[in-house]
Amino acid sequence: MTIKKIPAGSNSVAATAHSALVWLRRDLRCHDHAALYHALRRHERVYCAFVFDTDILDALPTRCDRRVEFIHASVLELHDGLQQLAARSGAPGGGLIVRHGPSLTCIVQLAQALGVQEVLANRDYEPQALERDQRVAQALGELGIAFSDYKDQVLLERDEVLTQQGRPYSVFTPYKRAWLQRLDAFQLKPYPVERYACHLAPPPAGERLPTLADLGFTPTNLHALPLPTGMRGAQQLLHDFAPRMAAYHEARDYPGRKGVSYLSVHLRFGTVSIRQLAALAAQQASEGSAGAQTWLSELAWRDFYFMILWHHPQVVTQSFKPEYDRVQWDEAPELWQAWCEALTGYPLVDAAMRQILQTGYMHNRLRMVVASFLTKDLGIDWRRGERFFAQHLNDYDLAANNGGWQWAASTGCDAQPYFRIFNPITQSKRFDPDGQFIRRYLPELARVPDAHIHFPAAMKPVELAACGLRLGVDYPQPVVDHARARERTLMRFSPIS
Repeated sequence: MTIKKIPAGSNSVAATAHSALVWLRRDLRCHDHAALYHALRRHERVYCAFVFDTDILDALPTRCDRRVEFIHASVLELHDGLQQLAARSGAPGGGLIVRHGPSLTCIVQLAQALGVQEVLANRDYEPQALERDQRVAQALGELGIAFSDYKDQVLLERDEVLTQQGRPYSVFTPYKRAWLQRLDAFQLKPYPVERYACHLAPPPAGERLPTLADLGFTPTNLHALPLPTGMRGAQQLLHDFAPRMAAYHEARDYPGRKGVSYLSVHLRFGTVSIRQLAALAAQQASEGSAGAQTWLSELAWRDFYFMILWHHPQVVTQSFKPEYDRVQWDEAPELWQAWCEALTGYPLVDAAMRQILQTGYMHNRLRMVVASFLTKDLGIDWRRGERFFAQHLNDYDLAANNGGWQWAASTGCDAQPYFRIFNPITQSKRFDPDGQFIRRYLPELARVPDAHIHFPAAMKPVELAACGLRLGVDYPQPVVDHARARERTLMRFSPIS
């Protein structure tokens, strides 16, 4: 599906238009912003708007959601940022128009009320978002208002990286090679929004920003977490990570260490520019930094999964490899509950699940471990785990999380082979050797010695008594035997493979 665009030099817009509306969605910043740059460069007056979309919010299972609070705080900062940007350029206004309702209705009515000739937005790639944008474009078109969208949340998109046969890649390594070859200075160049900020228009008189309560939501523990919000929060985290990037390739797999960037939620909501991150990584990689090369590869994985989703939207509900939709998953309600409630009896799995429940974040290595455990040890459909992450992760992104879950379940493109199954005890010993991460989230195991912290069920009664741990009371017995579960998984997949 292609949304109708009006070229910058066409007589239908650029030569006659004088006002535009920038619709912000997953791009909550006012610097290095594709749609905002194009609007400011082409129009005399540019309004900016954000919609708290009730089509999305009303589907959430709770009115206490960290992501909504993160977005709300970031929107408030963005409003201030636009005002400051306008003031520095000598513009009389700046600021953000905020609406609460269905995005289709809000954007069309706002564009009509403001009398703009064009609505501009940065491109989304999720099937529902594509359908929404198509409906918005159609409704605007009926009013004689153009709709344009731009690449902004990825570095290379859709058909920009193809095989020599002109087909989308389904294996990451050759994709990454081609991606790196295409990634030049032009792709990393920031959009100079500030140069044209004098065209920012103030919101209409009487506009006010809604409170979290106005949206029908209540505060969470977000501000008690080490997760700064908005553009300033993103830059704070980036400043902290930049000198650590060189060690990323070694430190990233250890959840008890400060080895990752913690920028994923900021990438998700666009409070930081992907071009800024990639440019920094590319610079350090060119200087020989192995950590920067690895982090740049992670950004390539992100583009890869966006590309997969755009070319293969069926992966939202189906396996990328259709034959694996014949896998017979178990219902296992008691096992599912144990996984959801961090009561599996495998400490690394349970600590990871406590992390997501308490903070909305889970370390990437642990996402692979818990996904493998759900699908390969408990035999439960990856789609159920993917939906759980969709509900709880601050940085939940359909493309990356769908790709990650299908990788772990061996149903996706370039996935882990079904016979390679993470051993949760081995993973624990390797990546949390002294149990630092486990003890942080499972304080009931605080007195368990390092030798047994990874699997207390193997302890003898006298050892359990010595550390005051009662299995089945203070901490659960293992819900499955890993060796037997592994055999069941091999049997589950072997008829299909």
